[in-house]
Amino acid sequence: MKTDGQAIIYKETYSNPTFLSWLSKNHYSFYPWLVGILMLLLWQLQVLHRLFRLELYQLPIPSGIWGAFRDQYDLLLNYTGYTGIEIFGGFLIGSLLGFLIAIPASLFPDGGRGGIAIIAMINAVPIVALAPVMNNWFGDGVASRIGVVSVLTMATMCVNTFKGMTSIDHSYFELMQSYAASKWKVFYKIRLPHGLPNVFAALKINMTTSIIGAIVGEFFYASRGLGYLLSDQIKLANMPLSWACITLAAILGITLYFVVQSTERFFIPWKKSHSGKS
Repeated sequence: MKTDGQAIIYKETYSNPTFLSWLSKNHYSFYPWLVGILMLLLWQLQVLHRLFRLELYQLPIPSGIWGAFRDQYDLLLNYTGYTGIEIFGGFLIGSLLGFLIAIPASLFPDGGRGGIAIIAMINAVPIVALAPVMNNWFGDGVASRIGVVSVLTMATMCVNTFKGMTSIDHSYFELMQSYAASKWKVFYKIRLPHGLPNVFAALKINMTTSIIGAIVGEFFYASRGLGYLLSDQIKLANMPLSWACITLAAILGITLYFVVQSTERFFIPWKKSHSGKS
């Protein structure tokens, strides 16, 4: 039997819905953080090493990676900025080119599908084939990796944008025809709003592709950058510094992804409200 004091504590603890309501609203963001912290703890305590039979020289613990980051802070920061220029430059150029190509293709879809199919074939070209070609065209500087990233991202943006601007209910076009709207009016009022979700989906894909393209491109022809340092330190078996490069690349990718996601929420507010209702 509870005393008055115990009853008050019980009531305040279990009847107050503040924490439970917050958890129910934010569990999509709370649980990933919880799982991430748990994985880091298991990694630091070498539970993963025992589970997968790994040695410390194969998989350094987080404290060792942090030590390498602290010791080589200036070098890593400089190389992260260099690789970031390649990623962001190629991302912008490739995405813009793909979007601009998709516009006339969507305005004239019968002939545009053939051009889109040719552009889509670029996705089949491996990075290891693009890297020497771009190095031959632009030299071994930052421009060659921007070229690699641009080619890889252009096709994704072009195909996705074309699909979004052409997969529209025909009744919308019939309505615009009844108003004698021009092709550009139809594009601005119908095709562009319907194509924006596909555009931002392509931007999210391109952000990941840009990081892969830039870092892998640095494996072959580079004297700076995270990819160059990663490849060089793996050869020297300096795994803590190698994992510091991998960690910085992951942080850079996650940051840029959230930038794209925030931009999407600004330009497509109706998508967020629709998701909330569903």
